[in-house]
Amino acid sequence: MTALTFTLNKQLLFNINCSAVNPSNLAKKSMSEIASILINHGKNQLRIDEIFKITGEDTQNILFKNTNYKLDYLGANMTSGCVTVEGDAGAYLGFGLKNGKIHCKGNTQAFAACNMISGLIQIDGNTGDFLGSASSGLRKGMRGGTVIVKGNAGDRAGDQMRRGLILIEGDAGDYCASRMIAGTIGVLGKVGDYTCFNMKRGTLLLTRLPTLHATIQDCGSHTLPFLNLMFKSFAPFNTKFSNIETPRVQRFVGDAACNGNGEVLLLLQGQ
Repeated sequence: MTALTFTLNKQLLFNINCSAVNPSNLAKKSMSEIASILINHGKNQLRIDEIFKITGEDTQNILFKNTNYKLDYLGANMTSGCVTVEGDAGAYLGFGLKNGKIHCKGNTQAFAACNMISGLIQIDGNTGDFLGSASSGLRKGMRGGTVIVKGNAGDRAGDQMRRGLILIEGDAGDYCASRMIAGTIGVLGKVGDYTCFNMKRGTLLLTRLPTLHATIQDCGSHTLPFLNLMFKSFAPFNTKFSNIETPRVQRFVGDAACNGNGEVLLLLQGQ
């Protein structure tokens, strides 16, 4: 069977919520039922076949084409299957993802992987603020799964992150790992100001040392053999992190201002 393909063929004036269009929701629906799904567009409701040209038939393998930043909540709350986005995505990509795989080949807006529980999200471009964070009103962000970002991430990546893995191959903005509860974040590029602000636990892997505030304390250099095993475990994700070989790090702990036991591991290449 060929992938169930949704090709955007309408110029959207407003952002739309695409959470209903995922493998979990479409698994037992006929093509006529899928075509008649209603989506809010401003004050109006439109059938999904008024917005997208629909082809293919495999509801567990969904492909979005000709996409842009007005498509919010792609892959939200899905529990199985695969969603591929050939283009940009709006906010809340993979919101509450419970299982399955999402691959966005473009850029995304804010709150990607927000409230994520399990599964895999790969973003080939850049992503906005609050990657893997908690949505408004919640005190725990990402609680499991893996997120790979090939480009850059905005501010507050991993804010209130509870569990899981975020690997950013580019730069990250301000407040990276802020209020982090647990989990692992890796950044190959630069990070902005206020890194690990109010961090409680968890690990932040860096290749460049940012300006850390006074309550993040230097614990000296260490050799941590487990890091080699961790980097090798990244190989299935097709990320540059799997090519890192050094177990030597400069270790920092904090945030001491909130009795934090988190750690920043600065990778010492060539040592």
